[in-house]
Amino acid sequence: MSDRGGIFAGDNPFRIARDWLDEATELEVNDPDAIALATVDAAGLPNVRMVLLKEIEVSDDDGAFVFYTNYGSAKASEIEATGKAAFVLHWKSLRRQIRVRGLVNREEGEQADAYYASRSLKSRLGAWASHQSQALASRTALMAAVAKLTPKLGTHPPRPPFWGGYRIKPLEIEFWADGAFRLHDRFRWRRDAPGEAWNITRLNP
Repeated sequence: MSDRGGIFAGDNPFRIARDWLDEATELEVNDPDAIALATVDAAGLPNVRMVLLKEIEVSDDDGAFVFYTNYGSAKASEIEATGKAAFVLHWKSLRRQIRVRGLVNREEGEQADAYYASRSLKSRLGAWASHQSQALASRTALMAAVAKLTPKLGTHPPRPPFWGGYRIKPLEIEFWADGAFRLHDRFRWRRDAPGEAWNITRLNP
C-alpha cells in the first residue's frame, strides 16, 4: 500500500505492535501494556476488563499476544468456551491504539513457568490464594488464605496448575493513530487463519 509509511510501515504487524509498545513504555505514565480484553459469556453478553499484556511474540511469518490469568476466572471460562477474544491497547501519550481479534490457546509450558517465577513472592502466593472471580467474604479472609499458604509453599512456590497464560493468534489487527480534524489514520490487517497471508486495508476514520 503506497501511503502506508512512517509509524505504519513494515511487513510484520507484530513488529509494528512491539515498536509501538516500546515507544509507549518510554512515555506512558502507568501500565503501557494494559489491554482492555473482551470476551463473550454463554448468553452472548460481552465482558471486558483490563489485564496486562506480558509479551508480543514475533517470528518471521507469524506472532501472538500473550497474557496470564487464573484459569478459573470468568474471562478464562469464556475463552475456553469460545476459543476467541479481542482487545485494545490505547495510549493517550501517543494518541494511538491497536485493536486485535483472534483465536486463543493456552500457554502452560516453560514460558508460563518462567513468567510466574519472575513475579514478586507476594504475587506468586496471591495467585495460589485467590479463587478469581468467585465471591469473597472479606479482604481479611483473602489475606488469611495468603498467610496460611505462605509457610506451606515457602519462598519458591511452583506455578499453580490453575494459573497460566493465553496466547492470542490474531485474525485481525488494526493500527490507529490520531489525525488532525479527526481525520485519523487506520490500517487493518486481516487474514482467514493464523499463518496465512495478511490483507491490508486503509480504513476511513
